[in-house]
Formats: sequence, structure tokens, C-alpha cells
Amino acid sequence: MTVEEKLGQLQQLAWSWDTGPGGGETKDVEDAARAGRLGSVLSIFGAKSSNALQRIAVEESRLGIPLLFGLDVIHGFWTTFPIPLAQAASFDPDVTRKDAEVSAKEARSNGVHWTFAPMMDVTHEPRWGRIAEGCGEDPFLTAEFAAAKVQGYQGPGKGEFAAKDRVAACAKHFVAYGGAEGGRDYNTVDVSESRLRNLHLPPFKAALDAGAATVMASFNTIGGVPAHGNAHTLTGILKKEWGFDGVVVSDWTGVQELIAHGFAEDGAAAARLSLNAGVDMEMVSTTLREHGKKLLRAGKISERRLDDAVARVLRLKFALGLFDDPYADEDAAIDGPTAATRKAARETGARSMVLLKNESTGTSGGGGKVLPLRSGAGSIAVVGPFGDSDDLLGTWVVPAAAKKYPSVKVLDAVRRAAPDAKVTYARGVDPEGEDTGGIPAAVAAARAADVTVVVVGEPPSMSGEAAARSDISLPGAQERLVEAIARTGKPFVVVLVGGRPLTMGGWLESAPAVLAAWHPGVEAGNAVADVLFGKVNPGGKLPVSFPRTVGQIPIHYNHESTGRPYSADNKYTSKYLDLPPDPQFPFGHGLSYTTFEIGAPKLSRATVPARALRDGDTLEVSVTVANTGRRKGDEVVQLYVHDVAASITQPVRRLRGFRRVTLGAGRSTVVRFRLGAADLGFWTNDTHGEFLVEEGRFDLYVGASSTTKSKVTLTVT
Repeated sequence: MTVEEKLGQLQQLAWSWDTGPGGGETKDVEDAARAGRLGSVLSIFGAKSSNALQRIAVEESRLGIPLLFGLDVIHGFWTTFPIPLAQAASFDPDVTRKDAEVSAKEARSNGVHWTFAPMMDVTHEPRWGRIAEGCGEDPFLTAEFAAAKVQGYQGPGKGEFAAKDRVAACAKHFVAYGGAEGGRDYNTVDVSESRLRNLHLPPFKAALDAGAATVMASFNTIGGVPAHGNAHTLTGILKKEWGFDGVVVSDWTGVQELIAHGFAEDGAAAARLSLNAGVDMEMVSTTLREHGKKLLRAGKISERRLDDAVARVLRLKFALGLFDDPYADEDAAIDGPTAATRKAARETGARSMVLLKNESTGTSGGGGKVLPLRSGAGSIAVVGPFGDSDDLLGTWVVPAAAKKYPSVKVLDAVRRAAPDAKVTYARGVDPEGEDTGGIPAAVAAARAADVTVVVVGEPPSMSGEAAARSDISLPGAQERLVEAIARTGKPFVVVLVGGRPLTMGGWLESAPAVLAAWHPGVEAGNAVADVLFGKVNPGGKLPVSFPRTVGQIPIHYNHESTGRPYSADNKYTSKYLDLPPDPQFPFGHGLSYTTFEIGAPKLSRATVPARALRDGDTLEVSVTVANTGRRKGDEVVQLYVHDVAASITQPVRRLRGFRRVTLGAGRSTVVRFRLGAADLGFWTNDTHGEFLVEEGRFDLYVGASSTTKSKVTLTVT
């Protein structure tokens, strides 16, 4: 290969949506492919279009090296599943595995080889729009879902995913992007080595252990060094310490942005710094292609490093089978959701919903509680800006899918679920507008109905990338709509849609029932109705804390203690004068239409030597969980660890196990967890990577949320 051809393999360019080769807008991409100066293209899909471009590279370039086609397939291709944050609320990794399997099959049939997912940025910042794209505030939960999604995309094996129903996964964003100051996208992150390794890195390690083929660098700085130029994270940890031999791709123009960061003086410096730090492929910006030959000649980048990056790209193409069969089968291209994939989307949508509140009213059919609704109700009012919306797919949806396959409306689903009821609809207010002129009609509809379903929240445009919010309450006049419905005195339930935790203000107290539905995907309305009418008993739990106000942020369950922890009776402790110390709803919270009892946890042994743990020994924590209610349901049993005293202060609790179990009325089971060094130890601030398992006392909490009081004590000797 010539130097130009090598540099070409490290270049990824963007395709223009809805265009094909020869259309003019893609001339630069086609010319680069024809000259052998291009390795990958993103945002192209469709078997016919991708094949046409692939033929240029394979049949017209000197070496005939196939192109690698990438696309942001985040939570569905044609079949849009719930947003990733919602999937995490299922506390069931099979949910995200199913999404990835369906997405991979649909995408690969349309010429896509590589998805820029899963995102595994742990965050304590609900103002950050990209919280919708991740799994919330906990590294253990995120790691479990990251591994499952990688396996769903790539298959259960490692390094070989040439099958026509699999795609290469991308662990992103490396690393600590979720720590962006103020929740503003692309912003600064300043993090200690111990927090980097204990909070932000574990999901990436889990994804790589599951076989993730690629990693994407993040937009943020890490301790003053931009991630795209950070040799410590990209090479020191990722490639040397972890032995990652896959491709590190930049984010969109991330290499060029080293200049704006104030880290590189010009494009040549940006190319040099990023390649030497560990970036293998440059997305969209072209600094390496433009300056690489001169940098190589001047000795500012080495031929060895250049060859290493090229070899990584070529190995990925071989693993995908592109050298054997570079084309998609145009006759086999999947062109939309099937009945089976819609069923999967509907089931995962319902499985991901969280019942936040459900109180008795004395007038409903659910044992005195508002939910579940009676399918035989005489009249039901659906009100709110999202009751008749077909845009509940969420952020990061393939544009063609959003246009062709919008989400099922809640209103339509309610009518199907209660065919004999009189179902009326009143919008009330717009999603973001301040006009309250429609509220009287909504109030009239509620007064005339037996029960009202109020569907409020955020539109998908208000979450995702570049969608940070300083105020995360209900937008526009939606709170006034809820308050007006409450004043009718009639039973109602609030269905909360959105891509992040929302603050709820005074309306929460007056709402007898609240269901967090997130953005549920293509089967949104049906999934909501399944839960509202009890066809599905909700069993989801919150993967992120819901703050009372933005003034509490950051508030998360896995915080560290202080020298003056909160005390209601002592002013001089860590607290606000005007707020309780806890969130509105804590991590792990979620109700059911039945009731559960979780017994006291038991240890297989009360003491264990630290040396034995370091050598691979484990112990068991077991607990009995019983369904004490009248109907079948799901409970998520959660295990938390607290290292009481350590050489580096530890979080007051860390999730180290969870199990979602289904139990019939009156049935019980024993849930067992294994604990080892990884669960009881921690990483220090040593930049070379030091993991300690120290002697001392550990409190092990087991229950239905992060606030459980039930515990057992383990002593490590």
C-alpha cells in the first residue's frame, strides 16, 4: 500500500441522506473511494445505494479494498425500540440484547456493517440530553447492559461477526463524557483517576470483554486533555493495559476540534496528536489525510503507528467478511418492521416502564387504586399533548424509519384496549407552548369521564445530543394542565414520556398515579395501554434518580459520604435549607400491581480472607422474595455493597447485583448472588492501575431499591 492508500483507510466521510452515487452531493466520497483514499462511510444505508458505492471501491480502486459502512443504529433500525435509558429501567439485559439482535439483522440487510452503539456513559447529570442514550447513573447496571447489547449486535462469539445478521458494535464515548460540567454537551470533565476507573471505565471493560470491535473517543476533556488526544486513556489504558486490538474511531470532527479545545495549533498538529494518542480512524474531518504524508516524512508520526492503525481497520473488515462478500443481497433487504419485531418492541416497551406512584381513590377498579384501569370502564378521557402523538420514538432514530413507521398513538391504543368505553380526547396544551386556551376543553372531558389518562412530558427533540436543559420540569404549560385536571376531583393517571428524569413540582402530590413511560418506540401506545389496563404488570425500576428540583443536581444514590453527613437535627451537616436530602424518586424505585416481601439477606459465610478474594474466591448472598399480593408480577431484587472504611472513601452504596424475577400470587423463590474481589475492591488513583481489596467491614444491602434498610455484614480479614 502507498502512504496515501494507508491514510485513506483511516478516513471516514459522511454520506448525504437520501442520495445515491452520481447525485452530485456525494462526489467527494465517490472520488475518494475510486482513488483508494477512503476506508469508511457513515450514514449510508439501503442495499442498492451501499452496493453502488461499494462497487466503486472494490472494482475501480487499485487495491479493491471494500468500504466499511457505519450508521447510528442506537435503539432500532426500522423497528424502533424504547430509548436506551428506558431499556435500562427494565433491569433485564435480555431487553437490550433483543433490540440489538433485531437492529443488527435489519441494518446489515440494508448494507450497514457497523453501528455506533452502545453508549455507556455513566452520568449523574439529568440536564445532559444524552442521558437518554445511556443507562443512567450506575456503572454496574450500565456494564451489564453494555455487554448484552454488544452480544446482540455481534453475536455471542468474539472477533467473528461476518454473518449477514450481525454488525460490529462501538463502545462509546471513551471516556467520562457523562461527567460534562453543567450537563452541557461537549463540555469539560475534570475527574480523578479513581473516579475514572471506578465510575466511568467499568462499562467499557465489560463491553470489550464481550467482544466489542470498536471504541469511539469522546468530545470532552479529561483532566485538561481532550479525549481525542489523550494517550493515557486511549493507549495507556485501552490498548496497553486492556490489550484492545480493535479500531478507535473519532467522533464527528473530534480530531479537528482539538484546535478549538486549545490543544492543537492547527490541523497538522491535530492529526499528529490524535494518531499518536491512539485514534485509528478520523470521522468527517480530514486532518490526517491532508497532513499525514508530511508528518510521516518529518518523523512526527511513525510508520509503525500508521501501519498499526491501518492493520486494525483491515482486521475489522476481514472479521466482517467484507473481503469475501462486500455486497448486501438486494433481494433480501428488510424494508420494515415485521409482526414479530413489533411484538418484541411492544413487550420491551411495557417491560421498561416504571410505576412511580399508585394511590387509592376509592372509585377505580384496581383494588381501590387508580391503576390498573378497567377495560370495561364506561368512559375514558385522554388528554395532553402526547395523547394523540405519533412521535414517541425518542432521540436518535433513523430518519427514514421515523417517517415511514411512526409510533402507535396512546389514544388509539386506549380505544382498542377498552372497545366498549366512550373515549374522548382533548389536547389541552401544546408540548412547549404557554397557551392555556385548550385547558377548559380538557377539564370538561375529564369531568365527563370515569377516569382520565393525562399524557405529558418531553418531545424527543428535547433529549439526545445537543439537547441540554437548564430546567427539566414539564415544558410549557403542561404543569397547569395536570393541576387543572387534578382540581376536577376525578380519578386520573399521569403518563410521563421523555428522555430523562423530570422534576415534577407541586402537581405530583395531587396526581394519584404516575407511570414513567419514557419514549417507548414504535409500539409506544400499545405498550402504554398494556400497562395501564393491567395486561402487563409493571416491573421496571428507575436506572437514575429523579431530583426534586434542578438545585439538587447532582443527586445520585452512589455518592460518597462527608465528614458531616445529613442530620435533620443539626444545621451544620451536608444539606439544603429548603429541600429534603433525598431525591423525589430514588435509583431502583418502581411499584407493581401486586406486593412483594424480600426477606433478610443471608451470607454463605460471615468472614473471608482478602488474600482469598484476590486469588478468585467468592461467597454467596441469598434472599427469599415472595409475592404477597393477588396477581402475578415482577420484582427486581437488588444487592448493594458499602465498604465501611477504606483508604479511599467509597460510595455509601454500590449496586453489585440485580435479578428480575417473575412470581405468581403467593409464590416465592430464593435469589442468589455471588460476590468476589471485583465487588468488594476498588481502583486507586495510581495512573498505572492499582486495584485493592482491603480488610474491614462491608455492609451488604438487599432489597427493592437503593434505599433498602435490610442488610447483613461481611468481614474481610
